[in-house]
Amino acid sequence: MVWRSDPAEAIERAYARIERERFVGAAVAHPALRIEAVDVQPWHGHWLGALVVPWSLALLLLPGPGAPWRMPRGNARLPVRFPVGDIAFLGNEDVDLGEYLSVALFADMRIFASQADAVRAARDAIGALWAPVEPPRRAQASRRSFLGLR
Repeated sequence: MVWRSDPAEAIERAYARIERERFVGAAVAHPALRIEAVDVQPWHGHWLGALVVPWSLALLLLPGPGAPWRMPRGNARLPVRFPVGDIAFLGNEDVDLGEYLSVALFADMRIFASQADAVRAARDAIGALWAPVEPPRRAQASRRSFLGLR
């Protein structure tokens, strides 16, 4: 399935179904949190966003019409390049969403006091993807310091 328009509502509906089927009353579900697709946006011909659910926070990548789509085989991870570096996504398939990629950022959602805190963490994670990592700087020693002179 290729998403030609913002899939945020479809993501939320699909995960509401998943919650009803698998997570109602689960001990891992944080009762103060709800399902929310966060900052879903076009990215390199696909759709990138974060997903807050009571049991995890993840980045999602769904196929869009602007680029070829790749899925990893089996349990393999697919590295996706961002300015911050490569992020290894897992392939998923859902009856309502079709194929998509995800990477879990938080599995214990009890660290968040509120929905607003979880959404802030999701937005921070997306923002961090665009920050290039600078290579470590090597200290340049002067000839005097190299020889132990001051």
